[in-house]
Amino acid sequence: MKNNRVLSLIGLATKAGKTVSGEFSTEKSVKTGKGLLVIVAEDASENTKKKFRNMCSFYEVPISFYSDKESLGRAMGKEFRACLAVQDENFAKAIMKEV
Repeated sequence: MKNNRVLSLIGLATKAGKTVSGEFSTEKSVKTGKGLLVIVAEDASENTKKKFRNMCSFYEVPISFYSDKESLGRAMGKEFRACLAVQDENFAKAIMKEV
């Protein structure tokens, strides 16, 4: 049940235009200070996980490893998504509470 709640929140945040996805956009979001929460798929490559783990600890952005690429993509109404950044404080808090 919790699984669906997090994916629903991601979907709502996406519809509101408060998320970015894909490695390049997520990285840019974190580095410019807009990304308030990074979510990386559990089945993403080790290299991707390490890259975002290091970047998030450096920029002090919370990171969560959650679900799989297909589910994250489906929640956003797109294809596979290995990572995404939430750019809204309230959505970020709500998602962190559920994870």
